[in-house]
Amino acid sequence: MSPASTGASTMVGAASSVPVASSASSSSDSRMTPGGPGYRRMSFALFLAGVATFALLYSTQALLPLISGDFGVAASQASWTVAAATGGLALFVLPMSALSERYGRRTVMTASLAVAVGVGLLVPFAPSLGTLVALRAVQGAALAGLPASATAYLAEEVRPKALVTAIGLFVAGNSVGGMSGRVITGWVAQEWGWRVAVGVIGALAVACAIAFRLLLPAPKHFRTGSLAPRVLARTVRDHLANPLLRRLYAIGALFMTVFGGVYTVIGYRLTEAPFSLPQGIVGSIFLVYLVGTVSASTAGRLVGRLGRRGALYLAGGTTAAGLLLSLADSLALVLLGLVLITAGFFAGHAVASSAVSKTATTGRAQASALYQSAYYVGSSTGSTVGAMAFHSGGWAGTVGVGVLAVLGVVTITVFGTRAARVAARRDMLVAAR
Repeated sequence: MSPASTGASTMVGAASSVPVASSASSSSDSRMTPGGPGYRRMSFALFLAGVATFALLYSTQALLPLISGDFGVAASQASWTVAAATGGLALFVLPMSALSERYGRRTVMTASLAVAVGVGLLVPFAPSLGTLVALRAVQGAALAGLPASATAYLAEEVRPKALVTAIGLFVAGNSVGGMSGRVITGWVAQEWGWRVAVGVIGALAVACAIAFRLLLPAPKHFRTGSLAPRVLARTVRDHLANPLLRRLYAIGALFMTVFGGVYTVIGYRLTEAPFSLPQGIVGSIFLVYLVGTVSASTAGRLVGRLGRRGALYLAGGTTAAGLLLSLADSLALVLLGLVLITAGFFAGHAVASSAVSKTATTGRAQASALYQSAYYVGSSTGSTVGAMAFHSGGWAGTVGVGVLAVLGVVTITVFGTRAARVAARRDMLVAAR
């Protein structure tokens, strides 16, 4: 049985054992590979798309204390400016993936970025919290065309052995966007307020969107799919019937629950006693996202050494260690905790999302869309539940939510390991007959 059917770990280094005939056939493969024509342009274009996506999607996260003060609302209410954006993305990612099957990945990604940056330029003028939340929901829905279409584009245009690395670079762009958005907004908001800060992010996203469209190579391996609801429903049903895909979707959601909760609430914790940091310094805390850039871009090598499940165990353990360290009242330990949480999250996300693209042989955009939907449901859940836990139990409450989510990741991975062993034994018995 194949790894997709058994849940066995997909090894990046397995290509070395491919027979000579397969090697010859791969030499005629016109898909992109590191060092080949168009690969750098493609990688940089999608990196910029990732920067714009995360910068816009989480543009209000570091500013929540200021938004709370401006509108006179609690953390749990202000957190809806994040949850609405990620919730909108989660709801619309599947329909947008269907559009990309019909109209093409590059077309849908370009249109999505154009609408999202347009809304981003309106966000600074929101007169009330309700209007701000509504605009953020529309922005999230527009951004839904990016994640699933990008991973489907990569699965079609990049050779399989380079896929984990290519997706890792896209995820690295997400981390840079998340970091730069929060750092920039933190310092700008300290001087000129949160409205000017989100306006600056909108302008940055405009530049990224233009460069993305100019750099991304035209797809060569895209095949037009059907928009018929019956075809879409069958594709989604087939993906959800795959136990490995179901596990990967749940893992993505749980990792993002941790990350969404931690980074929604951390600004409140650091602006309060015993730290009482100014907004600019709080924004600079998000420089730890650079750790995520490294861990996501090296996910391919991690899978090559440990296998997919081994990489997920390591990512989960790293995240859990970071959560526990962040309970300390020492700023140095809190920062170290954030470093570990960020490294573990981005590694786990890169491993899980690339496994989805490898597992799905048809309807890749829908397979990726289901993963992204689960992932951003996790983000919305983490943002909302993490803020509620902070309101009722302080930072320890938010950490408790995160630890439970990591335990879920480990439990699902253990279950997958056992399922793979059972399937392997069954295959051995069948082969022996």
